[in-house]
Amino acid sequence: MSAETLARWQFGITTVYHFLFVPITIALSMLVAVLQTLWYRSGEEKFLRLTKFFGKVFLINFAMGVVTGIVQEFQFGLNWSEYSRFVGDIFGAPLAMEALLAFFLESVFLGVWVFGWDRLPKKLHLMSIWLGAIGTLLSAIFILAANSFMQNPAGSFYNEATGRAEMTDLMAVLVNPVNLVTFPHVIAGAYVTAGGIIVGISGWWLAKLAKAGDADAETKSAWHWSTRFGAWVLIIAGAAVIITGDLQGKVVTTEQPIKMAAAEGLCNTESAAGFSLILVGSSCEGVAEGQSITALTIPGLFSILGSENYDVNAVMYGINNLNEQYTKEGFSNVQLQKETAGSLVKNVADYNAANPDAPFDFAPSITVSFWTFRTMIALGGLAIIVGIWVLIATNKGKEPKGGSLWTAAMIATPLMALFANSFGWIFAEMGRQPFVVYGVLPTMSANSPGVSPFEVGLTMVLFTVIYGALAVVEVGLQLHFIKQGLPEVTEPVVLTDDDAPVSFAY
Repeated sequence: MSAETLARWQFGITTVYHFLFVPITIALSMLVAVLQTLWYRSGEEKFLRLTKFFGKVFLINFAMGVVTGIVQEFQFGLNWSEYSRFVGDIFGAPLAMEALLAFFLESVFLGVWVFGWDRLPKKLHLMSIWLGAIGTLLSAIFILAANSFMQNPAGSFYNEATGRAEMTDLMAVLVNPVNLVTFPHVIAGAYVTAGGIIVGISGWWLAKLAKAGDADAETKSAWHWSTRFGAWVLIIAGAAVIITGDLQGKVVTTEQPIKMAAAEGLCNTESAAGFSLILVGSSCEGVAEGQSITALTIPGLFSILGSENYDVNAVMYGINNLNEQYTKEGFSNVQLQKETAGSLVKNVADYNAANPDAPFDFAPSITVSFWTFRTMIALGGLAIIVGIWVLIATNKGKEPKGGSLWTAAMIATPLMALFANSFGWIFAEMGRQPFVVYGVLPTMSANSPGVSPFEVGLTMVLFTVIYGALAVVEVGLQLHFIKQGLPEVTEPVVLTDDDAPVSFAY
C-alpha cells in the first residue's frame, strides 16, 4: 500500500475509535449535571446515588476520549503535512479555540467537580459540573466547525502568491451552513447514545432486582426512575435526530450532491428518484447495460428527502452526470473553488490524460456510502423502538419481567446507539472523498511526501495495538463498576480544614 492509503487507514482507525467516546462524553456530562441538580433541589438520596454512578461512567469515557483525541492532531502535521500547509491558516483557528477555551473550561471544572465533593458548598460544586458540561458543548462546536470547513470551505480564499488557502471571515467558518445543521444533528445523536447507556444499565439492573425480589425499595425506585429517564432522553433525542438529519440531508444535497447520490447509489439523474433499501453492485459503470441492480425501492422518497420543499418530482443528480460536469467545469458551488476551478479542471484533465484506463472519479465509494447511511438509520431506529418498549414495560410503576429478550435489548441498545453515531460519522467522512477539503484539495495530494509507507504502517500497527489494549481496560472498568451497582452514599460534608488532603470522590 502507498503511504497515502496507510495514512488514511491510520487516521480512520484512530478517529473512529476516538469518536466512540465523544457522544458519550458530550451528552452524559449534561445528564449527570441534571441528576445532580435534581438532588440539589429535592434532597432525595436516589439522585445523589445516580449522580455518583453515572458520573463514574462519564469520567472513564472522558479520560479515554482525552487520551485518544490527542493523537488526532499530531497526525495532521506528521502524516498530512500538505493538508496542514494548504489550509492550516483556516483549520487551525477553530482547533486552537477548542483547546484554549472549551477544553480548558471542561477539564478545569471537571477536575473541580471530581475533587470538590467534600470541599465546596453544594451550589458551587453543582456549578462546576454545569460549566464542565458546557465546555464539552463548546468543544463540539469548534471541532465541527473545523470539520464543516472540510465539507464546505467557506470564509476563505486561495492566495496564488503563497499557494495556500487563507481565512477571510472567522464567523463564516463558525456559522458554515454545514455546521449549522451538523452540530444539532451530532448533539442529538450524542443524547441518543447517552440515553441508550442509561436505559441499558438501568433496565438490566431493574430486571435483575425484580427477579431477585430482595432488593430494598429505594434502590429499586432509583433504577426504575433512571430507566424511564433514559428512555425519555433516547426517544426525544431520537426525534431530534430525525428532524436535524432531514435538514442536514437537504444541505448536503445542495453542497455535496455527489455524496448523496452515492448514498442512494443513483448513477444517472432522475426526477421522482426512489430510495433503495437494497443495492446489488457498487459501480456506476455500465449502468445502462444493467450491471448495477437495486431492489426494494420506495418510489419518489429520495427526491422528497433531498428537496427543500419535499417535492416528489424533484430532480436528483446522478453520479455519472456529476462526474462529467465536474470534469469539465469544476465545483461552482464551492466558494474556494471559484478561484481555483480552472486549475482543478486542468489538473484533472492532465490526470485523465496520464491515466486513460482509470480517470479521476469525483464520487466516493458507493458501497461504503450506501450501507453506512442505511446502517446508521437502522441502528438508530431500533434503539428508539427499544426506548418506546421500555416506557411501556415500566409504565405506572410496572417492573419488566426480564428474560433473554429483555437482557439482549438492554445490552444491545447502548451499542446500537453508539454504532449508529459511528456509521454516521464514517458516512460523512468517506462521502467527502476523494477530497480532504471538498472540491479543493484531493486526498492524494494532501499527505506528507517525506513519510514512507513503512513508517506510516509501523505507527498504524502500534496505535492499533495500544488502542486495543485501551479498549480492554475501558470495557473492563465499565463492567466492573456497572456490576457494583448504585453506591451507598452519605450527603457530603464540606470540610473547613484548609490542610485536609484533596480526595478522589469515587
